[in-house]
Amino acid sequence: MPQEEEQLGKAIDRRLIGRLLRYVRPYRAVVILATIAAALQSATQIVGPYLNKVIIDTYLFPVAGTRSLLTPYLPEGAYRGVATLGIIYLLTLTFGFALDFAQSYAMQWVGQKSMYDLRRQLFAHLQRLPVPFFDHNPVGRLVTRVTNDVEMLNETISTALVALFDDCFVLTMIVVVMIRFNWQLSLITLGVLPAIFIATHYFRKAVRESYRRIRLLVARINVFLQEHIAGMAVVQAFNREDIAYEQFRKINQEHCDAWIDAVFAYAVYYPVVEFLSIFAVTLILWFGGLRVMHGTLTIGIVFAFIQYTQRFFRPIQDLSDKYNTLQSAMASSERIFQLLDAPLGPVAAPVPAGSGVVDQAPGRIEFDHVWFAYQHEDWVLRDVSFTVEPGSSLAIVGHTGAGKTTTTSLLLRFYDVQRGRILLDGTDIRELDLGALRRRFGIVLQDPYLFTGTIAENIRMGDTAMSDARVAEAERDANLEEFLASLPAGDATPLRERGSGLSTGQKQLVNFARALAARPSILILDEATASVDTETEMRIRAALDRMLEGRTSILIAHRLSTIQRADQILVLHKGVLREQGTHQELLHHRGIYWRLYQLQYKDQELPHTSEALPGPARA
Repeated sequence: MPQEEEQLGKAIDRRLIGRLLRYVRPYRAVVILATIAAALQSATQIVGPYLNKVIIDTYLFPVAGTRSLLTPYLPEGAYRGVATLGIIYLLTLTFGFALDFAQSYAMQWVGQKSMYDLRRQLFAHLQRLPVPFFDHNPVGRLVTRVTNDVEMLNETISTALVALFDDCFVLTMIVVVMIRFNWQLSLITLGVLPAIFIATHYFRKAVRESYRRIRLLVARINVFLQEHIAGMAVVQAFNREDIAYEQFRKINQEHCDAWIDAVFAYAVYYPVVEFLSIFAVTLILWFGGLRVMHGTLTIGIVFAFIQYTQRFFRPIQDLSDKYNTLQSAMASSERIFQLLDAPLGPVAAPVPAGSGVVDQAPGRIEFDHVWFAYQHEDWVLRDVSFTVEPGSSLAIVGHTGAGKTTTTSLLLRFYDVQRGRILLDGTDIRELDLGALRRRFGIVLQDPYLFTGTIAENIRMGDTAMSDARVAEAERDANLEEFLASLPAGDATPLRERGSGLSTGQKQLVNFARALAARPSILILDEATASVDTETEMRIRAALDRMLEGRTSILIAHRLSTIQRADQILVLHKGVLREQGTHQELLHHRGIYWRLYQLQYKDQELPHTSEALPGPARA
């Protein structure tokens, strides 16, 4: 929900940090080395001003009695001394650059590896979540979790985690060195800190609000794009382009304004800190210069103080920025771990790909006083009981919303019943392994769904061990051969997203082949021919005999030709099983089915009876 995106979270939440560090723990050796490298690199930043101080006080403007840690090791001559210190400075800078590269590369590597593990866990978790979860969570929001939120954590691990330690270490060392040089000038530098803290407080407050709006609007943009791009045909069919464009423009404008507000906060904050830094340098020049003139301070110390002061304020700026990054990361962590904590559905035991093992049990299905509701007690099925004998076919009819598709969803355990039970060969399906249960079924839905890849890959569904002969057999049984012959690459033809470029009928034939290739013992056809043209339906009808032979089948259809084939017909009305029998028995009863027949099926009688179907006629 939108309010979930608005969560900001604490800047430091130990519980979330503890969970986040679990993904870093496998790479802790690299993190430790990166931290050591960061500490050493911080130390090199202290060396430069100190060397400048030694050069000035020892060789350029020598002061009698001035000594340093390097004095015993330096040559007497000014030229050689400056050259020696210059070489030391150059080596120090080179060493610092090498350490900075090692630390940055190591933490970026750790960040990518940790987020790889987290994304992998997120996707695996999403696949195991029950179908009701996706009924209540927009796809765009879930995509935001796996992309934007994970990327925010990656930024935190790769840049903020060690950088926070680095900045604190640099600040501490600079303060110690400055106090050791001259505590009066140190107080001048530290005296500017209250103004820095006030500016930082208002900066964090402004950026906090901007980031909250940005996160909310990024999620809205993702949800809007996913919904409207997936439904672009509907948008264009109803001439809604201008309205959709205006809606997107408003969301996009709000997102742009939020970013501009954040940029404005940064544009004000950094110059303010820079001004305070220059102000501190000015005070040091003033007071330090007076002390130099009175002979109580050396020029080298004043020069070193100016450099230390400039370096002192950079980590403060960086800490403020990292604070906001860390706060955003806490909010992202909260949302990611909420997703990972979402209760899982039934878990299937892993099955080796290509095992090809299909349970050859008879396939007797029994609904025993089943009650089911998607929400609370708004019952979709009420006390439904029926039996499908092995090898027989069952047709389910009824008005829209009667509960037809719900029965198949319950069979596959997309949802679990609230009351009663569903038995498969005498065993409650809740006691069966989910993977073993679903391997018993082959399902063809009204809306065919294909993935990016070749036609053969869509038929195999990732089972790389499935033989080409088995795929060809499924294509032949689904009457797909003529269509494949018209393609230059046959079933090696690549498909775009959701099978774009194929007609609905062609996609449905591929779905039939997919169901057959799995060699299920129970076949479910849920309005499988409702969206296809007459010619494609004839192809499917010709394949149905081969598909249904020796299999228990459940047919949900609005076409008389399919219903007449069934050994048994169930009539659902408002979730209640009102009638049950064969086509002729139900017509003779003159009940709900008879009225449906008069309204929907009677006009189909003549065309279909003129085309004799294989097998015994029932009409």
